[in-house]
Amino acid sequence: MSEIERETMDYDVVIVGAGPAGLSAAIRLKQLDSELDVVVLEKGSEVGAHILSGAVLDPSGLARLFPDWKARNAPLTVPVKEDNFYVLGEAGQIRLPNALMPPLMNNHGNYIVSMGNVCRWMAEQAEALGVEIFPGMACSELVYGARGELRGVVAGEFGKSGDGSISEAYEPGMELLGKYVFLSEGVRGSLSKQVIEKYDLAAGCDVPKFGLGMKEIWEVDPERHNEGEVTHSLGWPLGFKNSGGSFIYHLDNNQVYVGYIVDLNYKNPYLSPYMEFQRFKHHPKIAKLLKGGKRIAYGARAVTKGGAQSLPKVAFPGGVLLGCSAGLVNLPRIKGNHNAMHSGIEAAEAAAAAMKAGRSGDQLDAYDHSLRTGVVGKDLKKVRNVAPLNARFGPLGGLSLGGFDMWWQTVFGFSLFGTLSHGKTDAQATEPAAQHAEITYPKPDGKLSFDRLTNVAFSMTNHEESQPAHLQLSNPDLPISVNLPKFAEPAQRYCPAGVYEVVQEEAKDPRFVINFQNCVHCKTCDIKDPSQNITWVTPQGGDGPNYPNM
Repeated sequence: MSEIERETMDYDVVIVGAGPAGLSAAIRLKQLDSELDVVVLEKGSEVGAHILSGAVLDPSGLARLFPDWKARNAPLTVPVKEDNFYVLGEAGQIRLPNALMPPLMNNHGNYIVSMGNVCRWMAEQAEALGVEIFPGMACSELVYGARGELRGVVAGEFGKSGDGSISEAYEPGMELLGKYVFLSEGVRGSLSKQVIEKYDLAAGCDVPKFGLGMKEIWEVDPERHNEGEVTHSLGWPLGFKNSGGSFIYHLDNNQVYVGYIVDLNYKNPYLSPYMEFQRFKHHPKIAKLLKGGKRIAYGARAVTKGGAQSLPKVAFPGGVLLGCSAGLVNLPRIKGNHNAMHSGIEAAEAAAAAMKAGRSGDQLDAYDHSLRTGVVGKDLKKVRNVAPLNARFGPLGGLSLGGFDMWWQTVFGFSLFGTLSHGKTDAQATEPAAQHAEITYPKPDGKLSFDRLTNVAFSMTNHEESQPAHLQLSNPDLPISVNLPKFAEPAQRYCPAGVYEVVQEEAKDPRFVINFQNCVHCKTCDIKDPSQNITWVTPQGGDGPNYPNM
């Protein structure tokens, strides 16, 4: 327990994060037993404010919760009607025939959605069942029981001064305690990271791997809009040494989701994922689509891509990991929301059965088993070698070999490759600057491409400036003493929000500046920093981006 005295509230299940995983768990718990006391704590100012996803949604998870989701007016209104995949060169493109793509890549039956709006709708369904949902309640601390089990969380702590001291406006928050605690914080969650280390949940599994996904919403000329069209690409501008690719999804109201994912295993510290995204929009095919259009929103988020071999143990004493806190994205499909929902359902069923048997605070091994052997494990198993093949052979070789591997598994039920290893972490993949040439990026034109600070304004991000920085340095001197001379301090470039700067004033030593007010909570710095010197923790509740329809 913390030294600060706090009020406590007791629940049957405490859920951290109102994303698709957490809300699915809450809904399923109440469906199984309406008498259970279930609370969901969300750090965003409202449900959906911090949700950013592509997204083409496989509705299989939602259908498990609500077979009548259409009658309930779920915001899945744009079915995929056209599926395209291109390999881009600088001035042209080659379309890959759909017949070559493994069956699991087919988007028939899926929907182009705003996951923020899906989560808002799910929250309404949850509250109608009696779930308590508290937005603006960041969970800043874990509470452990006498047996070393996770007992609960501290939520709603406000008013610390910039140096971390207690101010006159300080509010200590509350301890919310449960028989079980579900962590569904999304990618690289700060509390999930702590429990993975405390309980050694990653022992025996491969290293986690990530990409950085950036997304803009555009209103385009109606003549160029094709509702229901889904297009993915690889190649230019990243080329065929760095892996990643684009997505373009045509939703309704003449709006298009334009996004780019850069795998964070890139070697060159001069590479800027954000500027690669901005360059991408100048490809003739993309520029033609966006010509005369208007960008209306921007955001960024890390994406898990480690897959089956990177999946940690998801059950531990008193709690579980859900969704992207565990890493459940199917990389080639670029889909994780359905698996997040399935994970929430599986965890809810395991916890409900345990509580019915009179248990609490123990380890829900039934959930770990069902996640690995059920629909989620089967989904991830077929694609487990795609990321390692991309890392070894580049995106084009990875596409060919990964496609072959997925086809072979579809037909024969096993992989000729076995299970390949990822090798290095994304931080370890970064090589010294001396081994690479500096990249000169074109200046954004303000029409198709934009500078980072201008785009961050379209994420509606806000942080109370008097609070402690939620981006913490283990060693404040290291960015200048090590990262700058060895890696040209890549934080200046890998951050998609312009948080980090090296400021060189005349006749003075360079300074490392953290503009935490710009942070869109993507977690890239926590992942990619080559010295692993940056830790992302939650700012006070409600702070951060306020995404409208992401």
